[in-house]
Amino acid sequence: MRAIHHWDLWVDDFETASGEWGWLFGELGWEAGEKGHFWEAPDGTYVFMEHSTDQHGTQDRLRPGVNHIAFTVESREVLDRMRAASTEHGWHEMYADRYPHAGGEEHTALYLESSEGFEVEIVLEVDDLTA
Repeated sequence: MRAIHHWDLWVDDFETASGEWGWLFGELGWEAGEKGHFWEAPDGTYVFMEHSTDQHGTQDRLRPGVNHIAFTVESREVLDRMRAASTEHGWHEMYADRYPHAGGEEHTALYLESSEGFEVEIVLEVDDLTA
C-alpha cells in the first residue's frame, strides 16, 4: 500500500510552475498526465496542479501549514544531476554551501525552492556516509 494517495498543488503562475514541477517530477521518474498538470509516481501516488479562483495570498512555507515535501532518489548520481540542472529549470538551491549534508552528516539530500517559494527535499533513499 502506498503512503499517500494524492495531493493537490495550488500555484499562482500555472505556466511557470508547470515547467518547474514537470522537470522535477520527470527527474523523479513520475509520468506526466493530462495537459501538464498531473503527474503520477510509479507507486500510483499522484499530484494534481491547478490555479484556482478560490486562492488568496501567496505561498509562505514559514507560516502554519505544510513547510515542504521530501522525495527519494536511489542514487547519488541522480541527486548530483538534479542539483546541476535545477537552476536552469527554475529551482533555487537552498543550503548550497552544505550540500549534500545540510540536514546533518548522516543525511544526504538536496534542498530546492521553486519560484513561488515551495520547498522540496530530495533525499538519497539509502543514506550512506560516503555518499
